[in-house]
Amino acid sequence: MLSNSPTGVSGGAGSVPGRVVVVGASAGGLAAAEGLRRLGYAGHVTIVGNEPHLPYDRPPLSKQILTGELKPGQLLLRSAADIDALGVDLRLGETAVGVDLEGRSVILAGGAAVGYDALVVATGVRPRRLPGTEGLRGVHALRTMEDAVTLKDRLRPGGRLVVVGAGFIGAEAAASARGLGMEVTVLEPAAVPLAHALGEEVGRALTRAHRDHGVDLRTGAAVEEVLSRDGQVTGVRLTDGSVVSGRDVVVGIGTHPNTEWLAGSGLPLDDGLVCDEFSMAAPGVYGVGDVARWHNPLFGVTMRIEHRTNAAEQGLAVARGLVEPAARRPFAPVPYFWSDQYDMKIQAYGYLRGHEEVAVIDGDLGARRFAAAYRRGDRVAGIAAVGLPPKTLRAWRAAIAARRSWAEAVGGTLTAAG
Repeated sequence: MLSNSPTGVSGGAGSVPGRVVVVGASAGGLAAAEGLRRLGYAGHVTIVGNEPHLPYDRPPLSKQILTGELKPGQLLLRSAADIDALGVDLRLGETAVGVDLEGRSVILAGGAAVGYDALVVATGVRPRRLPGTEGLRGVHALRTMEDAVTLKDRLRPGGRLVVVGAGFIGAEAAASARGLGMEVTVLEPAAVPLAHALGEEVGRALTRAHRDHGVDLRTGAAVEEVLSRDGQVTGVRLTDGSVVSGRDVVVGIGTHPNTEWLAGSGLPLDDGLVCDEFSMAAPGVYGVGDVARWHNPLFGVTMRIEHRTNAAEQGLAVARGLVEPAARRPFAPVPYFWSDQYDMKIQAYGYLRGHEEVAVIDGDLGARRFAAAYRRGDRVAGIAAVGLPPKTLRAWRAAIAARRSWAEAVGGTLTAAG
């Protein structure tokens, strides 16, 4: 029987909590709350979110919002009526500033304390900033709805945009701006963009795609300073002394997990909230989504995944463990991510970082229609594809989940079509 008591249960591994507090009105936080209700949880649920908006989808911020295909109101993950139907205490526009593990409460910026029996941390990440750019007009990140709307209003045909960082966010912003008729320069310090994640061959293929679409993509280009006049960006100076002019600069140089509010709490923090294979950081405290660094037993490593699908799956997994503690299972997904750039649909399953070998197993890199497999140790650890329908990757996803050997998977017994 599920407890409705606000104080009666501990929220430990063997009991159902009476009060669940979710910090982060995000995809992962919402998935946790929805999962609780769908599984029959009748206890008290509080969601705390520092943005004033209902939970919304972030992947379109660097794509459909910039291009105008979607309006901000179309990003909501659930309508107000759907949220109301969950019967949760929704506290938007409020910021968590601390947690008292002994007293089991979350401290809000206004001084209020929200008690919990189980705490779900889903506070996500924030973009890294270039030093000296605080308050400058024309410097953009792409994390919030306001970020995307502000940048969209400045994208005009014939205008100039500088993008610092050729990761997925920077590449998507560059593709969106180029599609609107902007002159785009992308500055990437690495020799090959995304080589650390996708390998050099695939990274070069994606680089060629940007150049073929008219983007001035410069590799080995490190930023020394963002130039400005009267508080307005005028360009970027590189370490070689050259200057790239532009009144708008998108910064896509990575993220920081939002864990500062947990400092001093006693929770383990190391590039995220460190969790075990059940996404648990401490008794009654769980991590979900971009902020969580958890042990994935499928790959035998601790990972932090900044992708929408993983956040939702992890939120649901934590909810199930809270409602059915005796039947909880390790969270051991095959991570999935996608990226839309120009006419390319990039998809990947698995854990590609730290790969030791890449093999193109289908298609042609030059035609930008291919699949590449990734090896870690003696196992197939990932698959990435461009221009192929999702069903072609299903057999590879299954192979990764089944811990198939590299020799078996790549040696001719498995094809991209399955």
